[in-house]
Amino acid sequence: MKKINKIIVGTHNNGKFKEICDLLPKNIIKISPIDLNLPSPNEIGSTFKENSKIKAEYFAKKANLVTISDDSGLAIDLLSGSPGIYSSRWAGPTNNFNVAIEKVYNELNKIKFEWNKRKEIVARFISCLTLYWPNGTFISSTGTIEGRISEIKKGTNGFGYDPIFIPLGYKETFGELNPKEKLKINHRLKAFLKISNLFVDY
Repeated sequence: MKKINKIIVGTHNNGKFKEICDLLPKNIIKISPIDLNLPSPNEIGSTFKENSKIKAEYFAKKANLVTISDDSGLAIDLLSGSPGIYSSRWAGPTNNFNVAIEKVYNELNKIKFEWNKRKEIVARFISCLTLYWPNGTFISSTGTIEGRISEIKKGTNGFGYDPIFIPLGYKETFGELNPKEKLKINHRLKAFLKISNLFVDY
Protein backbone atom coordinates (compact mmCIF):
# COMPACT_ATOMS: atom_id res chain seq x y z
CA MET A 1 0.00 0.00 0.00
CA LYS A 2 1.33 3.42 -0.95
CA LYS A 3 2.84 5.44 1.87
CA ILE A 4 0.61 8.21 3.20
CA ASN A 5 2.34 11.58 2.99
CA LYS A 6 -0.67 13.77 3.66
CA ILE A 7 -4.04 13.02 5.19
CA ILE A 8 -7.33 14.76 5.82
CA VAL A 9 -8.37 14.55 9.46
CA GLY A 10 -12.07 14.53 8.71
CA THR A 11 -13.66 16.57 11.47
CA HIS A 12 -14.75 20.15 12.10
CA ASN A 13 -14.33 19.62 15.85
CA ASN A 14 -11.08 21.30 16.94
CA GLY A 15 -10.68 19.03 19.97
CA LYS A 16 -11.02 15.87 17.90
CA PHE A 17 -8.75 17.27 15.20
CA LYS A 18 -5.95 17.87 17.70
CA GLU A 19 -6.33 14.46 19.36
CA ILE A 20 -6.24 12.58 16.05
CA CYS A 21 -3.29 14.66 14.82
CA ASP A 22 -1.42 13.81 18.03
CA LEU A 23 -1.97 10.09 17.35
CA LEU A 24 -0.68 10.24 13.76
CA PRO A 25 3.03 10.22 12.84
CA LYS A 26 4.55 13.70 13.07
CA ASN A 27 5.90 13.74 9.50
CA ILE A 28 2.50 13.28 7.83
CA ILE A 29 0.89 16.53 6.67
CA LYS A 30 -2.50 16.85 8.39
CA ILE A 31 -5.24 18.80 6.63
CA SER A 32 -8.54 19.96 8.09
CA PRO A 33 -11.75 19.99 5.99
CA ILE A 34 -12.01 23.62 7.09
CA ASP A 35 -8.79 24.37 5.16
CA LEU A 36 -10.48 23.02 2.03
CA ASN A 37 -13.84 24.70 2.68
CA LEU A 38 -15.51 21.30 2.86
CA PRO A 39 -18.71 21.08 4.93
CA SER A 40 -19.57 17.99 6.95
CA PRO A 41 -21.79 15.39 5.26
CA ASN A 42 -25.12 14.35 6.74
CA GLU A 43 -24.54 11.60 9.30
CA ILE A 44 -27.41 9.30 8.41
CA GLY A 45 -25.88 6.07 9.76
CA SER A 46 -27.34 4.13 12.67
CA THR A 47 -23.96 3.21 14.21
CA PHE A 48 -20.65 4.89 15.00
CA LYS A 49 -19.02 2.77 12.30
CA GLU A 50 -21.51 3.80 9.61
CA ASN A 51 -21.19 7.51 10.42
CA SER A 52 -17.40 7.30 10.61
CA LYS A 53 -17.31 5.73 7.14
CA ILE A 54 -19.76 8.30 5.73
CA LYS A 55 -17.49 11.15 6.81
CA ALA A 56 -14.24 9.49 5.73
CA GLU A 57 -15.59 8.53 2.31
CA TYR A 58 -17.08 11.97 1.71
CA PHE A 59 -13.87 13.90 2.48
CA ALA A 60 -11.60 11.39 0.69
CA LYS A 61 -13.60 11.57 -2.54
CA LYS A 62 -14.12 15.33 -2.41
CA ALA A 63 -10.42 16.06 -1.96
CA ASN A 64 -8.93 12.94 -3.57
CA LEU A 65 -6.82 12.37 -0.47
CA VAL A 66 -6.57 9.64 2.16
CA THR A 67 -8.83 10.56 5.07
CA ILE A 68 -9.16 9.48 8.67
CA SER A 69 -12.50 10.24 10.33
CA ASP A 70 -13.86 9.61 13.77
CA ASP A 71 -17.39 9.11 14.98
CA SER A 72 -17.61 8.95 18.71
CA GLY A 73 -19.90 9.52 21.62
CA LEU A 74 -20.92 8.88 25.18
CA ALA A 75 -23.17 5.93 26.06
CA ILE A 76 -24.85 5.92 29.48
CA ASP A 77 -26.37 2.65 30.70
CA LEU A 78 -29.16 4.29 32.72
CA LEU A 79 -30.22 6.19 29.60
CA SER A 80 -30.31 3.02 27.48
CA GLY A 81 -27.06 3.97 25.75
CA SER A 82 -27.98 7.60 25.03
CA PRO A 83 -26.77 10.03 23.84
CA GLY A 84 -24.75 7.51 21.80
CA ILE A 85 -24.52 8.36 18.11
CA TYR A 86 -26.51 11.53 18.84
CA SER A 87 -23.87 12.86 21.27
CA SER A 88 -23.01 15.86 19.06
CA ARG A 89 -26.64 16.53 18.22
CA TRP A 90 -27.49 16.86 21.91
CA ALA A 91 -25.24 19.94 21.83
CA GLY A 92 -27.71 21.66 19.49
CA PRO A 93 -27.12 23.72 16.35
CA THR A 94 -24.40 25.83 18.01
CA ASN A 95 -22.51 22.72 19.19
CA ASN A 96 -22.71 23.91 22.80
CA PHE A 97 -21.74 21.00 25.02
CA ASN A 98 -22.86 22.84 28.15
CA VAL A 99 -26.33 22.33 26.69
CA ALA A 100 -25.60 18.65 26.05
CA ILE A 101 -24.27 18.09 29.57
CA GLU A 102 -27.33 19.81 31.04
CA LYS A 103 -29.50 17.47 28.97
CA VAL A 104 -27.66 14.43 30.40
CA TYR A 105 -28.44 15.56 33.94
CA ASN A 106 -32.03 16.43 33.01
CA GLU A 107 -32.57 12.97 31.49
CA LEU A 108 -31.14 11.31 34.61
CA ASN A 109 -33.46 13.41 36.77
CA LYS A 110 -36.44 12.34 34.67
CA ILE A 111 -35.93 8.74 35.74
CA LYS A 112 -35.95 9.90 39.37
CA PHE A 113 -32.30 9.07 39.76
CA GLU A 114 -30.93 9.87 43.22
CA TRP A 115 -27.21 10.44 43.38
CA ASN A 116 -26.92 9.62 47.08
CA LYS A 117 -28.46 6.17 46.56
CA ARG A 118 -26.51 5.13 43.50
CA LYS A 119 -23.18 6.80 42.89
CA GLU A 120 -22.06 4.59 40.02
CA ILE A 121 -23.63 5.72 36.76
CA VAL A 122 -21.93 3.36 34.36
CA ALA A 123 -20.98 4.93 31.03
CA ARG A 124 -18.46 4.56 28.27
CA PHE A 125 -16.90 6.61 25.52
CA ILE A 126 -16.86 4.89 22.13
CA SER A 127 -14.82 5.91 19.09
CA CYS A 128 -14.82 4.43 15.61
CA LEU A 129 -12.02 5.54 13.30
CA THR A 130 -12.19 4.97 9.56
CA LEU A 131 -9.18 5.29 7.28
CA TYR A 132 -10.42 5.75 3.71
CA TRP A 133 -8.49 5.89 0.41
CA PRO A 134 -9.91 7.70 -2.65
CA ASN A 135 -10.03 4.37 -4.54
CA GLY A 136 -12.66 3.06 -2.11
CA THR A 137 -10.40 0.97 0.12
CA PHE A 138 -11.13 1.52 3.80
CA ILE A 139 -10.61 0.08 7.25
CA SER A 140 -12.51 0.85 10.45
CA SER A 141 -11.65 0.19 14.08
CA THR A 142 -13.47 0.82 17.35
CA GLY A 143 -12.15 1.68 20.80
CA THR A 144 -14.01 1.94 24.10
CA ILE A 145 -13.18 3.23 27.56
CA GLU A 146 -15.40 2.39 30.52
CA GLY A 147 -16.16 4.84 33.29
CA ARG A 148 -18.91 6.63 35.14
CA ILE A 149 -20.71 9.96 35.16
CA SER A 150 -19.61 12.59 37.64
CA GLU A 151 -22.25 14.11 39.94
CA ILE A 152 -21.14 17.56 38.84
CA LYS A 153 -19.23 19.00 35.91
CA LYS A 154 -15.51 19.25 36.73
CA GLY A 155 -12.45 20.49 34.84
CA THR A 156 -11.86 22.71 31.83
CA ASN A 157 -9.53 20.49 29.80
CA GLY A 158 -10.69 18.44 26.84
CA PHE A 159 -13.97 19.01 25.02
CA GLY A 160 -17.47 17.62 24.65
CA TYR A 161 -18.60 15.51 27.60
CA ASP A 162 -15.10 15.30 29.12
CA PRO A 163 -16.04 17.33 32.26
CA ILE A 164 -18.60 14.70 33.37
CA PHE A 165 -16.81 11.44 32.47
CA ILE A 166 -14.61 9.72 35.06
CA PRO A 167 -12.60 6.88 33.46
CA LEU A 168 -12.43 3.57 35.31
CA GLY A 169 -9.63 3.55 37.88
CA TYR A 170 -9.50 7.36 38.14
CA LYS A 171 -11.04 9.94 40.46
CA GLU A 172 -10.72 12.81 37.99
CA THR A 173 -12.89 13.52 34.98
CA PHE A 174 -11.38 13.73 31.50
CA GLY A 175 -11.89 17.47 31.93
CA GLU A 176 -9.53 17.46 34.91
CA LEU A 177 -6.86 15.18 33.45
CA ASN A 178 -3.82 16.54 31.66
CA PRO A 179 -4.52 16.16 27.91
CA LYS A 180 -1.41 13.97 27.49
CA GLU A 181 -2.65 11.67 30.26
CA LYS A 182 -6.08 11.46 28.63
CA LEU A 183 -4.53 10.61 25.25
CA LYS A 184 -2.72 7.63 26.82
CA ILE A 185 -5.95 5.92 27.87
CA ASN A 186 -8.85 7.22 25.84
CA HIS A 187 -11.19 5.54 23.36
CA ARG A 188 -9.66 7.26 20.34
CA LEU A 189 -6.21 5.89 21.16
CA LYS A 190 -7.65 2.38 21.56
CA ALA A 191 -9.28 2.62 18.13
CA PHE A 192 -6.08 3.98 16.58
CA LEU A 193 -3.86 1.24 18.00
CA LYS A 194 -5.83 -1.33 15.98
CA ILE A 195 -4.83 0.39 12.71
CA SER A 196 -1.45 1.79 13.80
CA ASN A 197 0.33 -0.99 11.88
CA LEU A 198 -0.54 0.95 8.72
CA PHE A 199 1.85 3.66 9.91
CA VAL A 200 4.74 1.52 11.19
CA ASP A 201 7.29 2.78 8.64
CA TYR A 202 6.85 6.47 9.44
